[in-house]
Amino acid sequence: MVNIRMATVADMMQMQHCNLRNLPENYTFKYYLYHALSWPQLLFVAEDDNGKIVGYVMAKLEDEDEGNKNKPVEAHITSLSVLRTHRKLGIATKLMRAAHHQMKSVYRCFACSLRVRVTNRAAITLYNDVLGYTTRFTEKGYYADGEDALDMQLKFTYPQTASELELQNSEMDKKLDAMLTQESTQSSHKDGFVNFAEENQAAQ
Repeated sequence: MVNIRMATVADMMQMQHCNLRNLPENYTFKYYLYHALSWPQLLFVAEDDNGKIVGYVMAKLEDEDEGNKNKPVEAHITSLSVLRTHRKLGIATKLMRAAHHQMKSVYRCFACSLRVRVTNRAAITLYNDVLGYTTRFTEKGYYADGEDALDMQLKFTYPQTASELELQNSEMDKKLDAMLTQESTQSSHKDGFVNFAEENQAAQ
């Protein structure tokens, strides 16, 4: 069984290792630490029964516009990675949904953006078909090897009244709690994992 939980500073080394094994876009340890200290609510890890980190999502808030203090807050997915041994098991979907929940409930974000390689069809399908992202534009030569990136965005919706907001937050909290504490005996599990048809964002 895999447990989805908020990351801690103690997880940074394993998160970096997960990144180095999967992605060509790598980050220094200080970069992980910067995210953990700046936006601790937006980092989640997937941990197996042996305490091994098999996936993570790292997100942040976009920089404020000094010329427009009233600009809506937007979040950004910096990195999402799942070990190849644990893909196609719904882990990336659960990590993303956990991060989305925090973006809305903690920071009241207007939207979340991300970039993905144009050749990463599995990740594009996850973002578009499963999570509801739409493509805004293609950024030419975004990656170090010259490959283009799709700039994608998910706009969040909020209730119109305080009572509706309270109800939605309560429902979201229940869904997140259920997701984080699923038991391997549930019939929807396959070998201890929820079997969503998805893949991680990782550049391949």
